[in-house]
Amino acid sequence: MEQRPLPGAAAAAPEPEEPGTESDDLTDSEESVYSGLEDSGSDSSTEEEEEEEEEEPKDSPPSQAHVKGAPRKSRNLEADPALKENQHLLLQNEYEQDSSDEEDIRNTVGNIPMEWYQDFPHIGYDLEGKKIYKPIRNKDELDKFLEKMENPDYWRTVQDKMTGADIKLTDEQVDLVHRLQKGQFGDVHFDPYEPAIDFFSHEVMIHPVTNRPADKRSFIPSLIEKEKVSKLVHAIKMGWIKPRKPKEDTPSYYDLWAHEDPNSILGRHKMHVPAPKMKLPGHEESYNPPPEYLPSEEEKLAWEQQEPAERKLNFVPRQYRCLRAVPAYSRFIHERFERCLDLYLCPRQRKMRVNVDPEDLIPKLPKPRDLQPFPTTQALVYRGHSSLVRCLSICPGGQWLVSGSDDCTVRFWEVSTARCMKTLPLAGVVKSIAWNPNPTIRLVAIAVEQSVLLVNPSLGDKLLYGATDQLLESYVAPEEERVQPVQWVAATTEEHGKGIRLVIQHSRPVKQVTWHGKGDYFASVLADNSNMQVLIHQTSKRWSQNPFRKSKGLVQCVLFHPIRPYFFVATQRYVRVYNLLKQELTKKLMTNCKWVSSMAIHPGGDNIICGSYDSKLAWFDLDLSTRPYQLLRHHKKALRSVAFHKHYPLFASGSDDGSVIVCHGMVYNDLLQNPLLVPVKVLKGHALTWDLGVLDVLFHPTQPWVFSSGADGTVRLFT
Repeated sequence: MEQRPLPGAAAAAPEPEEPGTESDDLTDSEESVYSGLEDSGSDSSTEEEEEEEEEEPKDSPPSQAHVKGAPRKSRNLEADPALKENQHLLLQNEYEQDSSDEEDIRNTVGNIPMEWYQDFPHIGYDLEGKKIYKPIRNKDELDKFLEKMENPDYWRTVQDKMTGADIKLTDEQVDLVHRLQKGQFGDVHFDPYEPAIDFFSHEVMIHPVTNRPADKRSFIPSLIEKEKVSKLVHAIKMGWIKPRKPKEDTPSYYDLWAHEDPNSILGRHKMHVPAPKMKLPGHEESYNPPPEYLPSEEEKLAWEQQEPAERKLNFVPRQYRCLRAVPAYSRFIHERFERCLDLYLCPRQRKMRVNVDPEDLIPKLPKPRDLQPFPTTQALVYRGHSSLVRCLSICPGGQWLVSGSDDCTVRFWEVSTARCMKTLPLAGVVKSIAWNPNPTIRLVAIAVEQSVLLVNPSLGDKLLYGATDQLLESYVAPEEERVQPVQWVAATTEEHGKGIRLVIQHSRPVKQVTWHGKGDYFASVLADNSNMQVLIHQTSKRWSQNPFRKSKGLVQCVLFHPIRPYFFVATQRYVRVYNLLKQELTKKLMTNCKWVSSMAIHPGGDNIICGSYDSKLAWFDLDLSTRPYQLLRHHKKALRSVAFHKHYPLFASGSDDGSVIVCHGMVYNDLLQNPLLVPVKVLKGHALTWDLGVLDVLFHPTQPWVFSSGADGTVRLFT
């Protein structure tokens, strides 16, 4: 293959030299490089050559003279250090300082989204087609945080998306970023306010820039235009081009009150809502109003002090002697402008209003007289306590009533005669009281201070309370003493004479006691916030146990399920239902109340009610939901007690407002039918004492009667 000479080689061909000269020492590659540089034709090289030629002596030998096209730069390198440096600059890569994008791109994938490579170990390909692998990044958030804290250059390190490598920005790049963020120019040496150079003078010159004479065609009519016009005229004559239709001069405004004309556009538009008309001016806007419309000085002062939105009139009525004396109204343009804004900015739409009778929105409830029997009137008042009566309980037969008071006494009453049969003085305030629901056992559990007393009232049938004493005395202590959270202590001779049979001593004050339906177990609630809040006791074995390992909140009250082995524990916000056999949590009821005060369960066992201190009564259907089926807000103050009747569909609630509200609560056997809740009667009679009203309510076991105890020291029976 023939090798072509470089451009200019023919003109710059070197003359043959003698062997042994310096040109023989150069290699072919160096010679080609230098010859190419010589023939590049740059101005600087020619100037240097001319200077060198001038400096060279005229009588120098021909071997040392310049020969055109020979590599002059190789001459005498050891002697001249400047030439050495120039040779180094010439040998280095000419593209090294080139910053064009095509030369700097190492990744050759082009302008594509780099997210395409996020699932691959490489990030692209280099110029040779080899994969560029991503740098290993196994740093977690902690390593990144430590690097951020310890690396002083962390803030100026960025990641190159094309190669995945970390690049540390130089000071010049950081300054460039700061200038661009501030909206300044990228080049720090650029001055945007330097004086402008006036390239064209503003002064009108005498001589024109070009003095070219006008063409001849500028004075002669154009033949091409004449031909075009004749064609258009012929097309118009033939009817091919029709002139534009003249625009109809329709006004740009329209009549707002055009709905009165049925043929108008807005009149046919049935959903158009006409703008309301302004109120017609009255006597107060007259230039000579009657005297009663003119304000006094006090009324003027009050009008000026009012806010503009609160004023009845936006002007003060004034009186003028004639119409010529009335000045121009200063707010005329302002009011017209506001009226125009109201007309086209105010949205007007037609709303389809349904005429509904308000009575149809109220659910149809049966009349109260159709839901009888229920208590309606106060029949008896049980007087004798000197302080507020906190708790009530009644025997299963309904003959005897027991009440506990803050005067440190427990009184046993005969229900039918309101006669106090027995008074039991105790060592402290009675917080809770519960009569054993088993009709064959006569026992009353009384919570006093840190003890629960089991009392035999010795009322009624001698065989019954005699059998109760024999049952308690037949207890045989186990051989091995078991560790219990409480102490069972037999009553002393003096206490036995009062009727006290057993004393269960607790570590904290007891605030509630309740019996299981069979009459052998009872539970007590302590005023404590540990896991010892609830204890369950067995009377026949004199054995107590703590059913919970840890506390779930401040327990307010507890209840046994009447049929199933369920145990209800009410804290401030929730009611938890535990299965005692499986020893697990079955349900958690959300009361939607701030603080639960009391709880009662329906005899069927599927519905419970909770009273709260925020005046709400929540009815829960346990088969339906964990949220209240209905929230009743009939009371004005805190609810202290709620109760269900054992046989009738009745429940009652007592509140600090001094009233007892009796409601009809029918629970149907059909599971698809919701319970029917109807308030039927508000019973009043208790006087408010120390802002406290009714503290406890209780239904008679067989009759539709309700008992209530209040802060006024009385117990009342409503029949």
